[in-house]
Amino acid sequence: MLSKKTKYGIKALTYIAKVSDKNPVQIAVISKEENISHKFLESILLTLKKAGILGAKKGKGGGYYLLRSASDVMMSEVIRQLEGPIAMVPCVSLNFYEKCDDCPDEDKCTVHKLMLEVRDSTLGVLKNKSLAQLVSETN
Repeated sequence: MLSKKTKYGIKALTYIAKVSDKNPVQIAVISKEENISHKFLESILLTLKKAGILGAKKGKGGGYYLLRSASDVMMSEVIRQLEGPIAMVPCVSLNFYEKCDDCPDEDKCTVHKLMLEVRDSTLGVLKNKSLAQLVSETN
C-alpha cells in the first residue's frame, strides 16, 4: 500500500509542475491547495530536494521548484525516494535485495515467482510514467 508520504509527494510534485515555470512555489500554497499538513509537507519536500528532484529558494518569493523538466522526473524514482523499494518482498527487489530467511530455494518459491511478475508489471508502469504525463492527464 502506498504511504501518505508518497501519495502527498506525488500530489505536491504534480502541483509544482502545473503552476511553476521554474518559479518557486511556497509550501503554504501547496499545503492549502492539496490539503496536506504544512509540517508533513515540509518533510516530504526536503526529501525530494535531497534526492535532486526539487530545488529551494529561501526568503521572500521563495519556495520549491523542479530542478529538471517534468518529463525527466519518472514515478519510479519518486516512489523509491519517498517509499523505498517498489518490490513487495525483499527477494525480488532490484535495489534493496535481501534473501528471505524462510526460503531455501528462490527458484522453486511460488511467492518469489509471483512477486517477480508483480514487480515487473509495476515497474513497467512507473518507469514509463513521467511527472509531465501526470500533469497532462489531469488537465
